[in-house]
Amino acid sequence: MLKKEDTDKNDYRFKIANREALIGVGLVIFNFIWWFGFAYGLGGQDPSNYSYTFGLPNWFFYSCVVGFIVMVVLVIIAVKYFFVDVPFDDDEENEDK
Repeated sequence: MLKKEDTDKNDYRFKIANREALIGVGLVIFNFIWWFGFAYGLGGQDPSNYSYTFGLPNWFFYSCVVGFIVMVVLVIIAVKYFFVDVPFDDDEENEDK
């Protein structure tokens, strides 16, 4: 007879959860690279030389405003197409009833 620990390791829900966690970590890393690249790439110059978009310095506009919009779109796409609905109830409980 299998122990509960053995069945937990083979549960398909853990594979799904791990995949979705890796997608989330990938999105966080992408967000940080986007933010860092624009914030320090465009913002690393003399403030008197800044260009402005909608009254905001370009480094801020692209790193924070556009970055936020891009991340919202990417998260919506990830949730809609890559995340799946997983039941939380235990299969063994359903078999006993």
